[in-house]
Amino acid sequence: SGNQIGVVGAQRLVEGLRNNTTLTILRLWCNWIGDVGAQHVANALRNNTTLSILDLGHNEIGDVGAQHLAGALQTNMTLTTLHLDENQIGDVGAQHIADGLRNNTILTELDLKENQIGDVGAQHIADALQTNT
Repeated sequence: SGNQIGVVGAQRLVEGLRNNTTLTILRLWCNWIGDVGAQHVANALRNNTTLSILDLGHNEIGDVGAQHLAGALQTNMTLTTLHLDENQIGDVGAQHIADGLRNNTILTELDLKENQIGDVGAQHIADALQTNT
């Protein structure tokens, strides 16, 4: 956490996640990975079968990064906790996250505080949670 590894660092780090069979918690809080870094993480999540907790808080992730992560949520079957606090996801990103949650029954904790999500985004999340059982 807090190392400012950036996009390239995120890409290199998550390359190891693709075939990792032991790591269960990854905390990348405050590393400035942005949307592109979030895309790299999302790509790794699609194949990873051990990671259960992922902290991507305070990483300048916007709606594009949220869209990539939402896609990973649709297929990942091990992630139970996802922290996306203090990013810039907004209402559009919240809609993407909601889409990822609709069929994901594994994720039990989602932190979206301080993301400029308004009433519209909150409604998307609430609607997704109605079907996420």
